[in-house]
Amino acid sequence: MTTPLRIRPAARALVITPAARVLLVRFEFPAGSRWALPGGGLEPGEDHVTALRRELREEVGLVDSAIGPHIWTREHHVAFINGLWDGQREHIHLVEVDEEFEPAPALPWSTLNEENIFELRWWDIDDMRTRDDIWWVPRALPDLIDEIVRSGTPSSPIDVEP
Repeated sequence: MTTPLRIRPAARALVITPAARVLLVRFEFPAGSRWALPGGGLEPGEDHVTALRRELREEVGLVDSAIGPHIWTREHHVAFINGLWDGQREHIHLVEVDEEFEPAPALPWSTLNEENIFELRWWDIDDMRTRDDIWWVPRALPDLIDEIVRSGTPSSPIDVEP
């Protein structure tokens, strides 16, 4: 009999401006850098929206943000957090902001670094497409963002590849 996977519930945000610039987080792992959407795991008693508000405040300094629709779902399997989890299932929500802001995390950088976070940056979709040297999470992130910009939000969440 196989042991069931321990999948951590998580919430992430596509933080996007009217000019289609997106705020991403650079994670550093032994396997290399990854640029991903801000967010993280749910704490006990939190729902996805509550967790996302907390994560956005802690990681990027975004307070009182309007959490939009759940647009994507992403599940990936990899052991992390000292083997406590076998993977993560993320609900990804749209968070529209009026303009770019200077990220000002509520957590100190030393704490963010312990969580493998080392940089916050706004990206343009066209710039993302020219960077074959960068590992986006999810891998098709530039195309997924472009689809949201061109067609709007999906009527129900779309499962996206890791």
